Amino acid sequence: MFGLSEAELTAVRLSVLVAAWATAASLPPAVATALVLARCRFPGLGLLNGVVLLPLILPPVVTGYLLLLLFGRRGVLGAFLADHLGIVFAFRWTGAALAAAVMGFPLMVRAIRLSVEAVDRKLEAAAGTLGAAPAWVFLTVTLPLMLPGIIAGAVLCFAKAMGEFGATITFVSSIPGETQTLPSAIYALTQVPGGDAGALRLTAVSVVISLLALLASEWLARRAGRRLGLA
Repeated sequence: MFGLSEAELTAVRLSVLVAAWATAASLPPAVATALVLARCRFPGLGLLNGVVLLPLILPPVVTGYLLLLLFGRRGVLGAFLADHLGIVFAFRWTGAALAAAVMGFPLMVRAIRLSVEAVDRKLEAAAGTLGAAPAWVFLTVTLPLMLPGIIAGAVLCFAKAMGEFGATITFVSSIPGETQTLPSAIYALTQVPGGDAGALRLTAVSVVISLLALLASEWLARRAGRRLGLA
């Protein structure tokens, strides 16, 4: 596979693992947050929207440092999780997944929110008048109509997680085999003599994985559209 060394293959596998977990962990809260932002009106809604979008505005290093303060071994939440639940994020691959999820979360929420706002409320009202419970209306009407946005948001989050560097390296460093993802591995290779070839190989792998993710999202979106009669 592109003549990758074992260390480079480890970085590729770790990056895919981190991105997959970041996307899966972000999906349920992203759907809930998008529904709240799109459908609810209450004091502080603008503040909530600002907090959700904050990782897009802050320098990634700042986000990583805040994660370190909160979820480090001596952090406010990190100490409790480590002492009582045995969950450790700092300098672990799980921390890399957390950092990637935080950075990709705003992109996912934005895509899903646009999808929610495009849902025809009359269809939901019609289902309600036919006796469907609100939960059933959501599962059978709202959620399927949101599906293209959910797919788009998931792909955006996955792509962002695959390419996340600043927050990840600040929060969990770059430990080979544990937290060294593709971006940090590429950066490390560019800093050593003769590492350009390895950096180029990993760059090619990154491009291939990103293209495959985009193609898969397009296929899934078209498939969902055909099922809903939208394409």
